[in-house]
Amino acid sequence: MSADKKSLFVTDDGKNLMFTFILVSSLFLLWGFCNGMIDVMDKHFQEELSLTKSQSAWVQFAHYLGYFLMSMPAGWLAIKLGYKGGIIAGLLMVAAGGFWFIPATHIAAFWAFLVGVCIIASGLTFLETVANPYTTVLGDPRYAATRINLAQSCNGIGWILGPIAGGAFFYSRNAQGVSTGSQTLYIPYVAVAVTVILIAAVFRFSNVPDVKTKDDYHLDVQDAGTPVADIEERQINRGMVYFLLLFNAAVLVGACGMILWVILGALRVSDLAMSTTLWTMGVVSIAIAAILLVPVARKITHHSIWSHPHFSSAVLAQFFYVAAQAGIFSFFINYMTSEVPVLPASWASGALAGWFQADPGGLLHLSDKGASNLASLGSFCFLAGRFSGAGILKKFSAHKVLGLYGLVNVGTCLLIFAKFGWFSVVCVFLNYFFMSIMFPTIFALGIFGLGVRAKKASSFIVMAIMGGAILPKLMGHVADQFDMSRGFIVPAFCFAFVAFYGFYWPRFSKAESLHEVKVGSGH
Repeated sequence: MSADKKSLFVTDDGKNLMFTFILVSSLFLLWGFCNGMIDVMDKHFQEELSLTKSQSAWVQFAHYLGYFLMSMPAGWLAIKLGYKGGIIAGLLMVAAGGFWFIPATHIAAFWAFLVGVCIIASGLTFLETVANPYTTVLGDPRYAATRINLAQSCNGIGWILGPIAGGAFFYSRNAQGVSTGSQTLYIPYVAVAVTVILIAAVFRFSNVPDVKTKDDYHLDVQDAGTPVADIEERQINRGMVYFLLLFNAAVLVGACGMILWVILGALRVSDLAMSTTLWTMGVVSIAIAAILLVPVARKITHHSIWSHPHFSSAVLAQFFYVAAQAGIFSFFINYMTSEVPVLPASWASGALAGWFQADPGGLLHLSDKGASNLASLGSFCFLAGRFSGAGILKKFSAHKVLGLYGLVNVGTCLLIFAKFGWFSVVCVFLNYFFMSIMFPTIFALGIFGLGVRAKKASSFIVMAIMGGAILPKLMGHVADQFDMSRGFIVPAFCFAFVAFYGFYWPRFSKAESLHEVKVGSGH
């Protein structure tokens, strides 16, 4: 094995952590599988419960609500118990959510399934909060982005298998052609529950060292008893810090507004009253935040993670990326069954006959099951992007690759919006490919150089996954008002911010790349 390959998993003290990396990578496969099943669940509930696209997006809301609610407790537990304790806690929570689907199937109510989705997502939050930053420290710091993308490639494999399992059980039919999905939906989730219990047992008896992230910005110097040079304190860009804090506060207000929307909807508050209440509270909350954050920005010290723009802007970038990903993934089946051009009638024969169905006019289109299976092709493109991206990131700066890929996805979303027939269909799969490296790369860029505070920073970046609960509702609303193609204008704006973060990361971090940081420059 070459020195370069060894350095991927060999730390500065000479320890080879390849086995630990492989073990942690299995977690990425697990949550990829769970997320893949979520993405083919929307259409099932649309048909079984007669829901609109916007209403079915509550599946994504429940899923990402778990991330929002549990990210801070997960970060706290990771600090207290270390990586190993956080991972085991997350696995046991996923198991509890999987087993919940057994009674949920008998209850047969939408809310019961949403509870199960939320519990599983809460467990996945622990795993993501711990595993993502952990992969960045399992070897040479120069290859942090490469390692996290390699681990996330296992996530891509899960995305391929998840839709296949979901499609097999969510859209199953008996010999008479009657849907049995509501009776078999619990099966893959129980299988997940049993599997994660076994994985938790393996982690319990395995060596999982608590490796720390390098403190490139000397956030911990004062804690060790050595004062930080005054020059670094003075060079905090307080204007930028204030703007990014306010932007993050606005996103948090939006997330809380979505939760309040659920409560008001359950109380059957009228749409007009609900809209007035939410907009009023939102504007007032942001105005209050704008006032309260002024003294915070003035007094914030170099030791706070929020004084480092490369972290605080990473939280925003992750919010918008996950929003775009969740929207595209969750409405993939809707797009493929409604926007794909008419297919030749000869295709409705042979082994793939179940992939197609004729509309009332006799024209052939993809069926829900066919589109669900086709989602695995999208996941394959996603996986190919991850593997190729891991190689590209060894040769090119991570922030430049992120910016370029974000820009490409803005273009593909606009081409889908413009409805160019089969060319737009191809662009959907290109979206999968070019978005593949975004989550892990934003993560690596966001926690860069934060030392022991990387775990705390990780919890905020994971909390940003809440974007996947909010923007799909907007994308679904646009699709309900116009059509599914027009809905892609929403992820286009999201990818634009991701591209901005990538290209401006050196300015935010005062670093040329992940390889080095100009500590003396401050922020």
